[in-house]
Amino acid sequence: QVQLVESGGGLVQAGGSLRLSCSASGRTFSNYAVAWFRQAPGKEREFVAAISGGARTNYADSVKGRFTISRDSAKNTVYLQMNSLKPEDTAVYYCAASSNVGLSGREYRYWGQGTQVTVSS
Repeated sequence: QVQLVESGGGLVQAGGSLRLSCSASGRTFSNYAVAWFRQAPGKEREFVAAISGGARTNYADSVKGRFTISRDSAKNTVYLQMNSLKPEDTAVYYCAASSNVGLSGREYRYWGQGTQVTVSS
C-alpha cells in the first residue's frame, strides 16, 4: 500500500506561483511513477504532469513551460512547481502513483485526497 498526501494548495493571483507537494508513505516510493491530475467544478478530471521512476517527465500542453514536476526520493516526495498561474488553472489537484507511468487516471492505483488551487483574476 502507498498512502499519498498532497499539500501546498491555496489562493493566488493570476501570474503567481505555487508549489504542490505529494508525500508518500508505505512502500518504497522511488520506483513508482507519479502524476498530477486536476478537476475543476463541472469538468472531467484531466492529466497535468507525470514523472517516472527514472525521472522522465510528461506534461499536458496546457501547462508546458509553466509547470515543472520533480521528485526527491530521499524525502519520498514529488513536487509540482506552478508558475504563471492562470484562472483556468483553478481546480482540485490530485497526485496519483502507479508502477508504470501513464496519462490516464485509470492507470493509477493510489490517489491522494486532493488540494484546492484557486487562481484569481
